[in-house]
Amino acid sequence: MLLLLVMGLAWSFHGASCLPHPTGLTWAEEGAEGQCQCVPQLCPRATTCSAGLVCDHCGCCLECGNAEGQLCDLDGSGTFYGRCGENLECQLDIQEIGYGGIPEPQCVCRSQAAVCGSDHITYQNICKFQEAVREREGRNLSITSNRPCLAVPQIKHHPQDQVNVSGHDVIFMCEVFAYPMALVEWRKDEEEFGLPGDDPHISIQSRGGPLRYELSSCLQIEGVRKADGGTYFCIAHNKLGNATAKATLLVTSAGTCLQTQFPGVPPKEKLQQVLKRKLYIKRKKRT
Repeated sequence: MLLLLVMGLAWSFHGASCLPHPTGLTWAEEGAEGQCQCVPQLCPRATTCSAGLVCDHCGCCLECGNAEGQLCDLDGSGTFYGRCGENLECQLDIQEIGYGGIPEPQCVCRSQAAVCGSDHITYQNICKFQEAVREREGRNLSITSNRPCLAVPQIKHHPQDQVNVSGHDVIFMCEVFAYPMALVEWRKDEEEFGLPGDDPHISIQSRGGPLRYELSSCLQIEGVRKADGGTYFCIAHNKLGNATAKATLLVTSAGTCLQTQFPGVPPKEKLQQVLKRKLYIKRKKRT
């Protein structure tokens, strides 16, 4: 009777529930075999868990679940990395293969739909929203819409000032978030018309990402000339408003010792490599 009472306390400790052991053995019997032995009084108190509480690998104590992007045990045992938290599941990150990496099991939110909070912040998914709720304990925070909050464009990554040598290639990058999605255009100095115009050595490529409702736009100047020097503007706009970021290009004379980022790579392939590398780095930083 005492053993059953102890087990019952373990399953409901700290206001949550751990499931009965799947083998049907009592904790004392397993303890005799050198495995799990449940003593609820010795369970550490888990606090400030951004992904909520989960049962440990023994099914006895409650502990913090792993948050989105953290490593996890693919078999669900939780014996090495631990178990994923609320609304999360363990999956292999197969995108790593495309970037030459080794896929690892990570916690992924079961729903990837963005939500709008009562604080007028767009959360990437329900898991990110729940993290915010737990971090702001005591403050009233709710979901107002199962879609992103309406927002004017926000430039998340600004183009950077550059100094380059005449004849080399230049790439400016601008990353924008907005809902509804924004349109992005590039202009130079006080010119009335947007780039590239009819200039064959200037090109623009845009693509979605690295996150949903974001747009990354790259301006490339092949074989930069003295006349290309000046201030370049990234202008994003939707029906709610617009945002602008700028960067200055200084073109120096030939002979200055500056290295290109991808020596020996053709210009068109170079732009693709820059896009792929920068989007991958930013995606890794945000997980």
